[in-house]
Amino acid sequence: MWKTGLLVLFWGLLSSGELQQQTTEPEHQNRSPSGKLDFGNVPQGVYETVPYYEPGMIGILFHMVHAFLHVVQPNPFPEDLVVEVAKDKFGAIQSEYQKVSAIYYEIGFVVCAVLGLLFAVLMPAVGLFFCLCRCCNNCGGEMHQRQRKNADCQRGLLTTLLFTTSLIITAGVLCSYAANQNLSSQFKSVRRLISSNLRDLHTFSNETPMQIDYLIVQYATAKNKVISDLDNVGPLLGGKIHHELGKEVRPALDGALNMAGAMRETKEALENASVSLEVLQEATGKLHFNLSLVRSGLNRSLNDPGCSDEESDATSAQLSGHDFQDVSPSLDPNLKILCGLGTNVVPKKSMYSLFTNTLCLPGARSMLDTIGTNISSFTKVFPVHSSLTNFTNFISHTQSKIEDLYPEIDEMDFYRWVSCIGLCSMVVLILAFNFLAILCGNLGYDKHASPTTRGCVSNTGGTLLMAGVGFSFLFSWILMGVVTAMFLVGGNMEKLVCEPFHTKQLFKVLDTPHLVNPDWRNFIPGYLYNDSDLDLTVESFYSNCKDNQGIYSAMRLDKLLNVSAFLNSSLVSKVGKMFENVNIDLRGIVLLEPDGKQNLMDFSETGVAEINYAAYLEEVMYRAGINNLDDVMYRAGINNLEDPKGPLQTSLKGQANSLRQIHSQQVIPMEQAMKYVRARSTLNQSIRLLERTASDLPNKVTDVLATIEAAQYLISENATQVVNQETQKYKQTIVGYFRQYIEWVRSSLAMEVAACKPFSNIVDTVEIIACSVLVDSLNTFWFGLGCCALFLLPSIILSVKLAKFYRRMDTEDVYDE
Repeated sequence: MWKTGLLVLFWGLLSSGELQQQTTEPEHQNRSPSGKLDFGNVPQGVYETVPYYEPGMIGILFHMVHAFLHVVQPNPFPEDLVVEVAKDKFGAIQSEYQKVSAIYYEIGFVVCAVLGLLFAVLMPAVGLFFCLCRCCNNCGGEMHQRQRKNADCQRGLLTTLLFTTSLIITAGVLCSYAANQNLSSQFKSVRRLISSNLRDLHTFSNETPMQIDYLIVQYATAKNKVISDLDNVGPLLGGKIHHELGKEVRPALDGALNMAGAMRETKEALENASVSLEVLQEATGKLHFNLSLVRSGLNRSLNDPGCSDEESDATSAQLSGHDFQDVSPSLDPNLKILCGLGTNVVPKKSMYSLFTNTLCLPGARSMLDTIGTNISSFTKVFPVHSSLTNFTNFISHTQSKIEDLYPEIDEMDFYRWVSCIGLCSMVVLILAFNFLAILCGNLGYDKHASPTTRGCVSNTGGTLLMAGVGFSFLFSWILMGVVTAMFLVGGNMEKLVCEPFHTKQLFKVLDTPHLVNPDWRNFIPGYLYNDSDLDLTVESFYSNCKDNQGIYSAMRLDKLLNVSAFLNSSLVSKVGKMFENVNIDLRGIVLLEPDGKQNLMDFSETGVAEINYAAYLEEVMYRAGINNLDDVMYRAGINNLEDPKGPLQTSLKGQANSLRQIHSQQVIPMEQAMKYVRARSTLNQSIRLLERTASDLPNKVTDVLATIEAAQYLISENATQVVNQETQKYKQTIVGYFRQYIEWVRSSLAMEVAACKPFSNIVDTVEIIACSVLVDSLNTFWFGLGCCALFLLPSIILSVKLAKFYRRMDTEDVYDE
């Protein structure tokens, strides 16, 4: 009985149908398992906040203000100065260098502030002196107007200039009014923005536990795949090994298989030839007996002295020379030898069971379950759920407090709005005087009237102009004082906070090493993890959250909870240990034992190749020696015998008639019977098949044995190494599933789980509220008021001069004819 060849996966059945079926197995066995696992998509919460602000048409005014501030303050952001001041806890500037740097940076604001203060201080004084001067009939206070030829031209020019100046002041007050209204109207959208941010924080805290649970549940995907591959270790690992070793072993086993087929075919051919001979010999038994009687009679007749010539001897030899008994005995010993040989020279069992039993890891399933339990318990060590619950409560409490502040904010905004409207109303009052004065002066003007006879309407226009001048002196310094204060606050907020935020220079200041604490390089990791050297900055946190990455990577929580290291130690190392004791040694495998080799050698020495197949074929062609009877009788001259004249001729004539009778009664029916026709045909095919398969048989057997020996050497020397290599690859495949899971967990934690977009949205929302809504509106408001305050100066001068052309004078110039 042959040993199981552990490197053979399908050979072992001699039937061609089974062989064909098993030769297709390696195609399936060589298919590598799908290495890509699908863990699905982590459930994501939907964040509704879109931190984007579109100011609309008023954005043009915002850009104008930004351009003006750039002209006033073109210097770059003083990062070094801000850092030094911050390190001094924002105390007073001490060193001369800091003072010089601060003055240099603020020089534009300082100049504008000084001019504003001078304006605010000097305007009341100038107004006071102007009033006193007019009371003394100076500064245009004398009610007398000299008549000039170009008086109409001067009046028109002054009117045009005053009207233009009033239009500019009107544009300024409209700008301020628009900024005031924009600030009030944007509070409603700000509320919606704050509410959406708080809802996003609720979504963040509610979705994060579900996402973490999903990561834990997906461990089952990798575990089930590993269990499936371990259960199918035979096809997966055995198929790989078969594919590698089959390149060298398969030709040898194919040769052995072909030789087994040749042995089977030879045995079947000899059996068929033996059966055919038995059928023909059984049919020719009686024929042989009758022919023997005739041959005896012919021999007696031919032995007569009158028949001893050469032709009679040849005829006698031809009649007695054809018989199956002459060649058939050579088949019998060969058939008996082949019947005693075994034909199962090819191993039968599959190698799958070997690897299934060798790599049967009974503790694998329980170990994988234990790892899953450890992963679940690992997440419970850190109070994620309780922390998120507290965070949710904090959000809810903050939201309720913010909503409680809304009434107070509305009240404060109302007072602010009223104050701004009051400031704008001062300018509107002056504009009303100017426009009414221009209207009355132009409607009541009479070119034929002298200065002392001007109408009431024209005089009212002049009076309104002087009233506007008086209110200008009263309100302009108040407006300029408010403008200067707002300019200093709003301008510096824009240049020191808003612009650096957009250019991210503000983040560089916040991320300056040792800024908050001299011992901390980065204050966030220094405060959270007591490791200030960790690469975690305000800018990186904001940028990562802006990209909607996970809080785990944005806050570098791997410092506290290194999930990758835990999973590597729990999964990869433990799973790798399962294969440490796996050692498959194939050096004891014997492809063909000595008995099998001897069987092949006996087959080559059966003498099948030495059979005289030509003699068999000749006998078959002559129909077993009886189909040429007429030819023999003709060549012997028996058919030409005349009427017998003596005893010898009478005897020969009787023998000829006996032969004809045997031929007609026995030979011809036997030739026509299908049974004997098939026997002769089978005999002919079997003889030819034996002649073909037996050609050069010893050399073929020798080649097969040499190929088997070469394959045996390969198995003994290299097969174990190949098997170990493929086993290591199989191990890496198993471990690779868990590496995929670890990498998926790592990437999910970094990009999907607890996406911190709401935190960057909060920063952007604060920037929108502080800069885009408050600061821009504030700057636009003072920009408009400042424009009004400045143009009140030319308005005062033009109004005083134009009033002379509208008011009724007390005296006038008189010319004698």
